[in-house]
Amino acid sequence: MACSAASALVSPTAALSHKPSAPVTSQSFPQTLPIPKSFVGLRSCSASRVARAASRSGTPQRRRSLVVRASELPLVGNVAPDFEAEAVFDQEFIKVKLSDYIGKKYVILFFYPLDFTFVCPTEITAFSDRYAEFEKINTEILGVSVDSVFSHLAWVQTDRKSGGLGDLNYPLVSDVTKSISKAFNVLIPDQGIALRGLFIIDKEGVIQHSTINNLAIGRSVDETLRTLQALQYVQDNPEEVCPAGWKPGDKSMKPDPKLSKEYFAAI
Repeated sequence: MACSAASALVSPTAALSHKPSAPVTSQSFPQTLPIPKSFVGLRSCSASRVARAASRSGTPQRRRSLVVRASELPLVGNVAPDFEAEAVFDQEFIKVKLSDYIGKKYVILFFYPLDFTFVCPTEITAFSDRYAEFEKINTEILGVSVDSVFSHLAWVQTDRKSGGLGDLNYPLVSDVTKSISKAFNVLIPDQGIALRGLFIIDKEGVIQHSTINNLAIGRSVDETLRTLQALQYVQDNPEEVCPAGWKPGDKSMKPDPKLSKEYFAAI
């Protein structure tokens, strides 16, 4: 159905049945990534070498750790900056709040420069056409640009053969204030538009993966899905890691000098 520019805002539960409606209470999440227990031996070994060096030099040494901590938001390993903004879904205006997904869904959050452009519709429609594959593994997709919801709506109402989007299976978020793009460090200040940033956010609200392409380079739905599947696998199997190009069904690896040889011997 069409929606005029004067349409009233609709709640996410009314316009988007799979959107979380219950408010999420504020809570703190750890900003460090869990390290498999098999890493402890590495840490202890490293620490022992440091201790020996310290005893020889007489200089006290700090205890080292392999825990990964991002230096500043919103780099991988930190909680994603929260936002609440207007969006277009099913040709209706809705509100989207990122923290509503905490504890419920993974989120693919991707930024694109502008509506009614060239590379952008190929990415947006590609994600929409593959939406069911993401939904199957408990993941929501959110597209974001600095355009208004009225521009988003007009683009959705334009046929694909004419450079439009047609109906989409996920919301397009409006970032007219540019605050979301700025918070995720993808804003080009002198142009007022966003680079092609993509973030995979887990159910605890932590950014676990990010890529940023320049304006002329489109992204791969296949690689986004593969990376998401690898993330979910290592979170379900914290004693394992995924080697290059890993896909579901492939052999994983134990992050241990001895146990990893089982993987290398098999390839």
